[in-house]
Amino acid sequence: MIITLDEAKQWLRVEHSDEDSLINTLISAAEKYLVNATGNTFDSTNELAKLLCYVLVADWYENRDMIGKTSEKVRHTVESIVAQLTHCYDSATTT
Repeated sequence: MIITLDEAKQWLRVEHSDEDSLINTLISAAEKYLVNATGNTFDSTNELAKLLCYVLVADWYENRDMIGKTSEKVRHTVESIVAQLTHCYDSATTT
């Protein structure tokens, strides 16, 4: 797991537990998105991977009608981080 529920809730500034299931689903989707987009697997020690997951979870949480897509406001950030995670890390040593 790259980010935990508690970390995601802190990033989202969510203090209640009413949407924990939704946030957990978004975390899983973000981590799958990362693997699918880069072909690499990362863990919580990679700051860029964590940041990408935070950005995706927040964007999808705030723009629920666009699940699976990134909004225009974060698209460049996501594309840039994905490119770095794809090309700057050897798949044998991705952490």
